[in-house]
Amino acid sequence: MSDVLALVLAGGRGKRMDILCQARPKPALPFAGRFKVIDFSLSNCVYFGIDDIAVLTDYQRSHLADYLEQWSLANAKSTGLRTLEPGNGSYEGTADAVYQSLGYLAERGVERVLILAGDHVYKLNYNGMLAFHQRVNADVTVAVTPVPIEQAHRFGTVNLATDGRILGFQEKSPAPQSNLASMGIYVFNKDILAERLTEDASDRGSQHDFGYSILPRMVKQDRVFAYMFDGYWQDIGTVGAYYEANLELIRVQPSFSLDGKFPVLTFEPRLLPSRLDKQANIRNSLVSPGCVIRGRVENSILSPGVWVGEEAVVRGSVIMGGVSIARHSLVDHCVLDEGVNIGEFCNIGDGCITVLGKGVAIPPKTSVDGNYGQSPQIVTFGQQGRRRLEHAPREAYCHSG
Repeated sequence: MSDVLALVLAGGRGKRMDILCQARPKPALPFAGRFKVIDFSLSNCVYFGIDDIAVLTDYQRSHLADYLEQWSLANAKSTGLRTLEPGNGSYEGTADAVYQSLGYLAERGVERVLILAGDHVYKLNYNGMLAFHQRVNADVTVAVTPVPIEQAHRFGTVNLATDGRILGFQEKSPAPQSNLASMGIYVFNKDILAERLTEDASDRGSQHDFGYSILPRMVKQDRVFAYMFDGYWQDIGTVGAYYEANLELIRVQPSFSLDGKFPVLTFEPRLLPSRLDKQANIRNSLVSPGCVIRGRVENSILSPGVWVGEEAVVRGSVIMGGVSIARHSLVDHCVLDEGVNIGEFCNIGDGCITVLGKGVAIPPKTSVDGNYGQSPQIVTFGQQGRRRLEHAPREAYCHSG
């Protein structure tokens, strides 16, 4: 599609992801074992004819740039996939990221700009949204989807007229007036985008963010429309959302498929098939290539290179690459980052979502149990081993060094 440029916003630090994003940007998080979160937005572009793509990186940018180069060689040889960095320092917000890329937009000679978040899980045919944008003669079209009203405070929400025009846009309101959430997917006419971003850049009081600044102002003066989406979409902006989105894939009737007509495109090195010993027992789990399983794995997601020892049990957990779980240990309702090493006869989790950061080593015969009290909680542990436990809503989590 020669008149459309896709800009994928992939520079965020992911502060609400805490320890999982200390050493990587959120779009580079492993997902569903073999994939990265950014694979979903990129795959949608390739499948639906968007062949001019730029990924805007910032936090831990080299980490993501290396992966994107490999991804492009593997999946998009005929697609122009570029990586753009801040011209000066870091981006001040999502709108500033695109503002700093206006020179690149001018070079492309496109009429419409498709702006995507690099940290969402979904499949969406962008052609339908682009056609809707043209049919209603919009200046900007925002993809929206209904969410439970109790979760609406996590998102930008919209109020609509009967013709689909957006009458109000509230970003992360503590008392949202609607359950129609912005998906962070926008189609802009290039000229109006450049004009509004330039105006915003000169406003010292602005947060330079699409949700907080650009869209609320445009609703008052431009033609802003909503494109309704009724498929599966998940913004993995919190540890709880990340955990739930992974485990959604192994439910009896998952809302989302990694395969089907448009399988998710990724890059992964060639690995030997997983090795399962005679005593291995795997139930309702996704096990990636290169794993060695000698114990029991239930209702879990395993990335490549995971080792599960004899009589060890992994239950209801997301295990990233290179993790080692020694014999007779239990890992229950956990997220274990890359390279975690669990010693023998350990008990990890058992009552709350427990997150171990990259490279954490747990000595043999250690119990890590954050289930103190009635409220559901998420507990994180860093390499220094310090922890602070709090009773918190499910989207919240506890900080640790």
